[in-house]
This record gives sequence, C-alpha cells and structure tokens, in this order.
Amino acid sequence: MTDTLKVLVVEDDPDVRLGCEQALQLEDIPVNAVESAEQALRQLAPDFLGVVVSDIRLPGMDGMALLKEARRIDPDLPVVLITGHGDVSLAVQAMKNGAHDFIEKPFSPDYMVEVARRALDKRRLTLEVRRLRARLESRDQLESRLIGSSPAMLRVRQLVADLGNSAADILIEGETGTGKELVARCLHDASPRRTGNFVAINCGGLPETLFESEIFGHEAGAYTGAGKRRVGKIEHANGGTLFLDEIESMPLAMQIKLLRVLQERTLERLGSNTPIPVNCRVIAATKVDLKELANQGQFRADLYYRLNVATLPLPPLRERREDIPLLFEHFLLQAAARHERPVPDADTARTGPLLAYEWPGNVRELRNVADRCVLGLEAGFPPFGTQVPAGPQSLPETVAAFERSLIADALARNGGSLARTAEVLGVAKTTLHDKIRKYRLGEQS
Repeated sequence: MTDTLKVLVVEDDPDVRLGCEQALQLEDIPVNAVESAEQALRQLAPDFLGVVVSDIRLPGMDGMALLKEARRIDPDLPVVLITGHGDVSLAVQAMKNGAHDFIEKPFSPDYMVEVARRALDKRRLTLEVRRLRARLESRDQLESRLIGSSPAMLRVRQLVADLGNSAADILIEGETGTGKELVARCLHDASPRRTGNFVAINCGGLPETLFESEIFGHEAGAYTGAGKRRVGKIEHANGGTLFLDEIESMPLAMQIKLLRVLQERTLERLGSNTPIPVNCRVIAATKVDLKELANQGQFRADLYYRLNVATLPLPPLRERREDIPLLFEHFLLQAAARHERPVPDADTARTGPLLAYEWPGNVRELRNVADRCVLGLEAGFPPFGTQVPAGPQSLPETVAAFERSLIADALARNGGSLARTAEVLGVAKTTLHDKIRKYRLGEQS
C-alpha cells in the first residue's frame, strides 16, 4: 500500500475535537476532523483510505446512525465510537452492530491513538487484500479479453493491470482497429469505478454544432429546439469513466472548455450558470501522434499534457504476428455462434497467408476475415485470395514469427503439455523446450 491512511474524527465538541486532532498529529497520523456525521458521510466511499472515530452523541445524525451508513457504504470500514459515562449499553449495542471498537470518556490521548492505530492496521490489511484479489481477477479477465501471448500483449496486459486500479487519466495510442475502446473498457472494469457508467464518445463522429450540447448538456430553452433539459455525456459519466475516442478530432473551441472541466472538475450546462461537480476518470484515445499535432498548433498542448498523465501504446497486429492464429480461432468461434453456422475445419494452409498479410485494419480486419470464413466468403479476399508479401520483415523474422505462432497454437490446443505438443509437432521434447525458452512462451502476465 503506497496510499497514506487517515483518521476521520467526528466530534461536535470543539475542545475534544482539537485534542483528538493534535494527539494524532503528534504521532504523525494523518487526520481530518469534522463536527457532524453529515460532513463525515460526504467523505466516505467504498475503499475509503482510512478509519472513522466518532462520538455517539452528535447533533442531527448520531454516531449509531453514522455507523449504520458507513457499514452500508463499506461493510469492512472500521468505525470506533466514543461513548460518554453511562453509555456502556450503547457501546455494547454498537459492537453488535459492527463497530470496530469503542472508547469511553474520559480517555487519555495515548489510548485513543492506540485504538486508532489498531483500526488503521486492520484497514490497511483489508485494502491490500482487496487490491490483490482485484488484480488476480483482473488478470484472469484480461487474458480472456486481451488475447495474445506475444511480449507486446504481455506488456499491454501488465499496463492495464497496473493502471486499472489507479485514478490517473490515461491516453491510449494505437492505429485504427487495434482495440482502443476494448482496452478502455478493461481499464474501467479493473477500477473502483466499475459500478459507475462507462460513457464513450467518438469525437470525430459528432457534428460541431451539436458537440457542446452532447458533451456538456443543456437546459430547457438554451437554444431553439431545446425543449427540455438534457444531461451531457460528462455529467452522465460522474462516478464512472469518460472515454474520448479520436480525441484529435475534437474542435479547438471545445478543447478549451474540456480543459477547464478537467482542471476544475465542474461543468455548466448550456443555458445555465450553475456549476455541477463531476468526478469521472478520463481515458482518451488517438490514432495519431498527439504531441506532434500539439507542436503544429492543431491540438492544444495544455490539453495534451493534461490528458497524458499515463500513456498506454497498443501494438499493430503486424508487430505481434504470433498472436494471429489464436486470435483468428477466437474470432471464428465468435462468428460461428453469432451467425449460427458451423465452425470451419482447422486448415493449416490458412496460417501462412494470415501471417504474411500486413493487416492495415489490424484486429478489426482480422475479425471481419473470420466472419467471411464462417460465411464461406473467404475466396478472393485477402489474405486468402492472393499471396501478400510480408512487407519490411526479413525472411528470418517471418520464419521465426511463423514458428512461434505454430508452437503457441499447439501448446494451447494440448493444454500446455510438452509431451503431447512435441508429438503433434514431430520434434523432440528437448528441442521443443529450447524453442519455448527462445520465444519466451512460458512467460505469464
């Protein structure tokens, strides 16, 4: 855990509140002190980085009600209740209701700090276990969604796993058809915001006249034809993820307004002067060099640097040819189910053309070819209609990619068994083992 945990103190008595705050600060424990349960609740969320220490008797919502709401938000959040003399029965009831501990007034600062430390230790362990479980689940899901065993795809999956649980805004770079939106959805699903909305906007697919209304929303009567209030895409993404595809196509005037929203985390609907707070993670995607566009004055440099907190580059299919057979088989199965057709028989004659083709449309084009195969339309269509040169790849590189893909495919079909794979490929186990090491096929993400 690299995040610092804090103690949220809830106490209406200013002297007691100040005493708790100072005692914790003297022990270098981060603390935030508020005077009401209502103020405390505004700070609580699932995976809250801290614990709560609250007086039971508070104006408005009392400590028992706060305990109930806190456990509804996060059942594992430690809540320590401070009770007055004679409130022992309340303390017992609080423990039955899930309180972590209770402190009876009057108490010494050292004792309060000791109880808070124990609660923080428990919270730290809980959050660490959650993160490990989420990472394991995310890795399993990623392997079935971001398919491939090439070093490039291992790197992509590792980046998604590392960045998914962070709050950082991300810029995804990749050619058309490399799967930028799929990666954005994987990042969303791997984040604490997975229960919120994933809102995707194609910045190149919106008319400039409708862009502002679509993004920011509008009030009734904001312009001719605006008959009722409309919630914009950014506001709809509140609590979730906003995915801005083809960000390079966003009009410059809108870039200025988007930058302000990202900096202030508030927006105003068209026709309104009321600021609306928004809390969403922004993932942008581009198929061009955004920094170069910024240098040329065709994209705002300040927006580029605001979006580019973390970069996730996606490799084109031609740079991970060894993944093609596995991807193609996956798409064949999907297409057969979708079109209610039988899966075409395995044909090793397809593998050479598949590996030799340059795939300008990347994974999207490969999926379309799989559809055509299932529908019986592969004849006369690249890569099967004509022999396509492998482009700038040398002969040794092409042979190595072909060999790696055959071994990876055979291993997958034989459940990773070295003996069965060697038998199918007609090579000695020692030879196969050497090639697996050479091509790093034993690496796991």
